[in-house]
Parts: sequence; structure tokens; C-alpha cells
Amino acid sequence: MIVLLVLILVSALKIQNIRTTYEERVSSYLLNEQGYENKEIKSIKTKYNFKMPPFYTIVIFEDEPFVKYSYFAHNKGRVKQFEYTLTEEAKKRGIDEFKLKHYVPYE
Repeated sequence: MIVLLVLILVSALKIQNIRTTYEERVSSYLLNEQGYENKEIKSIKTKYNFKMPPFYTIVIFEDEPFVKYSYFAHNKGRVKQFEYTLTEEAKKRGIDEFKLKHYVPYE
């Protein structure tokens, strides 16, 4: 039983470490490579799921609080935006791909 608890604890700590690393990579990319300022970014949060990819980072910008931009930050490679999600509020406000301020089509 103790071995199982240790494995669970180690796994949880590893997941948290990966989340922190990805959030730092995406933050650095946005601030240093894309030229954003901290005040322009509302939140950066890395998500974990059981599907592929297991980790991705969601960014919400202050001037677009109803749009969630998803970024990859895997394997110390380049950070890439790979999609966006419009919330129900964004759809009600008539926001679509052509009105997005921070959308970078995936290359």
C-alpha cells in the first residue's frame, strides 16, 4: 500500500513539474519572442489529459477574455499555438476567427 501511495505522489509531483515548465516556456515565448507585456496576459494554465497530447497550455489575453488559445511547448522545441476555443460568450458577441487578435495559424 505504501509503494502505491509513493508512486501516486511521485506521479503527481512529476505532472506538476511539467505543468510549471510548460507555463514558463509559453510565458517566455509570449514575452520574449512575441513581444507581449505581462499586463496583456490574463492567464497561462497548463492542462493534463489522458489523450494525446497529454499536456497543452491555455492562454487567455486581457483584451480577449472569451477566447482560449492553446499552445504546445513540448521537448524543449519551439512553442507553437495550435488552436483556439471560443467560449459561449464569444459566440454570443459574434467573435469569429476573422476577429481574433492573437490567432496565429498553425504552420
